[in-house]
Parts: sequence; C-alpha cells; structure tokens
Amino acid sequence: MAGSDTPDFPRLLPDAVHRSVRPGTALLRLETTHAREGILDGAWWPRSRDIGAELPSLISALTEHLGPITRVGLDGSAWDGLPTRVMVDGRVVHLDSFPVGDDTVLVTRGDRDHFSLLLVPPDTSPDAARAAMARAVRADNVTEAHQILIDTGGDPPPTPA
Repeated sequence: MAGSDTPDFPRLLPDAVHRSVRPGTALLRLETTHAREGILDGAWWPRSRDIGAELPSLISALTEHLGPITRVGLDGSAWDGLPTRVMVDGRVVHLDSFPVGDDTVLVTRGDRDHFSLLLVPPDTSPDAARAAMARAVRADNVTEAHQILIDTGGDPPPTPA
C-alpha cells in the first residue's frame, strides 16, 4: 500500500484503488504488527443481502491474505437467511449471529485473533461506499462503523429499539 512511512501521517491507499471499488469489494488494512490501534481492520461492500452468494468470495479473499478463517460473526437479521456454517474452498466456516446491527463483520482466524470489517450496505451509493471504505481502512481511524456510515452518507440501518 502506498503512503507515508512517517508514523504521524495516516497510511492511505492509492486513489486508483478507491476509484475501482464496486459492490462485492473488500478492502483490508493488513499490518504485520502486534498492535492494532484502529477500530476496524477493513471494509466489505457486498452486492446483495444473500449471504450464501456473498460470503464465500469474502472468505476466499481473506484466507488468501490471513490464512484459514474459522468463524464469521454477523447480524442475522441483516441477511436473507443465515446458516450456521458454510463450506468455502473445502473448509467449514462457522457463522455466528449477533443482533447488534449490521454495520460490522467479525472474522476469526484463530483463537483470540479477530478482525473487524465495516459492512457497507449493498444499496449504498458508490461515492458513499468508497468514502466509508477509505475511512475504515485508515490506520488512524478511531470512529466506529455505524458513525462512519452516518458521516459518509452510507445510510446505516436503523438501530434496533
């Protein structure tokens, strides 16, 4: 990834990456450090709310960079049916359903090794999605996913009462 090597400046992706972002894209900020100072490790913009159609490609992409994914946590009410597990590339990935809003996806690679991704709603406009994803992958981001979607016009779903 391009950016300044100076720690005082956030590491940003090249502009060309942001212009190419479209539904079905995942952006990841992968650092080879033990400390993760930002709240989010990346962002995902699925094309639809069909988890069976969307999740396998995300898991395959993550596995390529992170190694085997064992578990994914999502808000079951945000998807059109949520199974308890899926097979991806010959491996079982368990799905956990949490009623916490659909603005994040929690990915587990190993014991206590979690990655948190901003979930951009499928019907978000391209400009708003790009802005939200760019903000989520900033190394210095300390804004929660729900607020990023509000700030960038990504129209987060209403918070359950």
